[in-house]
Amino acid sequence: MERIWLRSYSKDVPADISFGDLTSITDCLERAFQRFDRRPAISCMDAMVTYGELQMAVNRFASFLQNTLGIKKGDRIAIMLPNVMQFAISELAALKIGAICVNTNPLYTPREMRHQFIDSGVQTIVIMDLFVSKLEEIISDTKISNVIITSIGDQLPAWKGLILKTAMHLKKQVPAYSLKGWSFKEALTTAQSKALVVPSLKLDDIAILQYTGGTTGVSKGAMLSHRNILANMLQIQAITKGCLEQGNETVLTVLPLYHVFALSVNFLTFLADGQHLILVPKPTPIENTTKLFSQYRITVMTGVNTLFNTLNNSASFKTIAPTSLKVVVAGGMALQDNVNKTFQSITGVPITEGFGLTECSPVTHVNPVHGANPVGSIGLPLPSTFAKIVGDDGRSLLPGETGELAVKGPQVMAGYWNRDDETRTMIKDGWLWTGDVARMDERGYFYIVDRKKDMILVSGFNVYPSEVEEVLCSHPQVLEAAVIGVPDKSSGEAVKAFIVLKNPGSIEVGLTDSITLDLRRHCKEALTGYKCPRQYEFREALPKSNVGKILRRELRVT
Repeated sequence: MERIWLRSYSKDVPADISFGDLTSITDCLERAFQRFDRRPAISCMDAMVTYGELQMAVNRFASFLQNTLGIKKGDRIAIMLPNVMQFAISELAALKIGAICVNTNPLYTPREMRHQFIDSGVQTIVIMDLFVSKLEEIISDTKISNVIITSIGDQLPAWKGLILKTAMHLKKQVPAYSLKGWSFKEALTTAQSKALVVPSLKLDDIAILQYTGGTTGVSKGAMLSHRNILANMLQIQAITKGCLEQGNETVLTVLPLYHVFALSVNFLTFLADGQHLILVPKPTPIENTTKLFSQYRITVMTGVNTLFNTLNNSASFKTIAPTSLKVVVAGGMALQDNVNKTFQSITGVPITEGFGLTECSPVTHVNPVHGANPVGSIGLPLPSTFAKIVGDDGRSLLPGETGELAVKGPQVMAGYWNRDDETRTMIKDGWLWTGDVARMDERGYFYIVDRKKDMILVSGFNVYPSEVEEVLCSHPQVLEAAVIGVPDKSSGEAVKAFIVLKNPGSIEVGLTDSITLDLRRHCKEALTGYKCPRQYEFREALPKSNVGKILRRELRVT
């Protein structure tokens, strides 16, 4: 098929990527360790390691996993940590010995942990002491026999870490547990890296079991191979080559590394590029994040719409008004135009929107960095990526027509773990069906209209929640909005809006009736009648995923 979007590529971006002689993610990162040996690799909570120091820690922990615990190539290791040094060391060490990483959200409930650990068959887990009590509840239902426990202070100098650990225990911030496990810190200090034997790794070996968010049913493990992840790393490097300098950027990592967006983009791609990663273990309150712009010369950051919206409404961020930013990328959910404009007015840098999904490692599309990009577009398919819009009859549609987005490329997963039937439903003839309603314009730019399952049908007319939410959020009193369909006797479904106000006190003093009237007028000016919300509900907060994506499905059951 013709890739018409190639005409819109800048001259520096290749049509296709090449793996060259690279054989794995580990192979790629080893080259970065050697090349950038003395440069800062990761900073977190005022502690910093160089690339050389990170490599030594990875080798030691890999040796511990291999020689003390007996972990072999293909074994699954759960990593249940926030954004701390220990995550980086654990992930890279596991990959180095050919183990399969099962990245786990530390905020998971015991029920969610049980499902993921049983489904993946993990036998080893690296976990922070803050969450061990939850593991204790369900470990007997799993195959886990090796538990490696770390503390938030383990990444700090000994005296500082001891003070922090003691203070947290005295304040009872670490829930009590009796489960015995290995000490992460002792594992690092006692293991002998010379004993490490690195197995032969191939591009088609599975590197990561990345579990989907469960927004479309039971959470499933997407099998991401070294080829898949490495392809996405090379694709991202290809599109940023002309605007970022290897070994000379400082990357703010607010999104959690256990989420595939931050894992592939912030962590693996920028680490392979020799950049300095700033990890944020606890980004809220927002001052935890904004202060880093004063502490470091941040040049790159990624985020989701809700993060940028929170920054825009933060007095501390407006006061700092960082001027060092070069590239800012949004994904995970639709970027609202008013959020982008406000962010650019504060920083002088526009937010570049991209698109992806867990099953694609995750990025498939992104707008040209610093390009004059169409409003609302997710951009162009990455190098070596094919994309098409398909109608309900399976026919490929023309530019301007709306249908389901399907993608194909080296970043597309090998399949779902132990779910062949669901793999065949998702991937047909090499094409992955995203479940997103989209269109493509004449220049090859793609636009997500909405999730197919989120579409609202009002008297036979399609209403896409993201369009209505965009209008609602442009109202000066609205901080966040979410839209769903609710049953309606006359029209089948009606639009209902959930609103978070910038001034939450308005709810308490009974101003919502007048605000509702104003919102109705506001929507009537911008939307066709059937798209306007019939019902409004005001809330102090909206349910969100671990990366800040608003969860409409949870609003449907409340």
